[in-house]
Amino acid sequence: MTKSAAAKMKSEGWEIVDTSGFLHLIGPLWQRIVDDVHEYAIQTEDKHHNRRGLVQGGVIMTLADRSCGMTARYAAGKEHMATIQFDTHFVESGKIGETLVSRPHVVRITRSLVFITTEVTAADRVIAMASGVFKILKSE
Repeated sequence: MTKSAAAKMKSEGWEIVDTSGFLHLIGPLWQRIVDDVHEYAIQTEDKHHNRRGLVQGGVIMTLADRSCGMTARYAAGKEHMATIQFDTHFVESGKIGETLVSRPHVVRITRSLVFITTEVTAADRVIAMASGVFKILKSE
């Protein structure tokens, strides 16, 4: 990520999420809260391209899954969750250089499950819709 891209993200209120493992390889992952709504973003780079030169679908799915999981933890007030079901529908292609943004919405929370949906956007275009079910795990 270029310094100017990072500076633009910071000027718009984004902060980098401390990550490790797989997400660290495709990140940085950014987050902010706007009007009490959690938003997450990835600034796409060349490393995110597929064979057609567009954003790899797995990058979009990873952003959707991680952002929904983080929102589930926040909404349920529980630290440990597991994705038990996740559906993604691709609507349009993402282009390298675009900022992908996910704004998860909690549909329902039960004692053991959190149901969440999100749209992943690039500028004003919806590029994917996703929904997931997250299992609340017992604290370790």
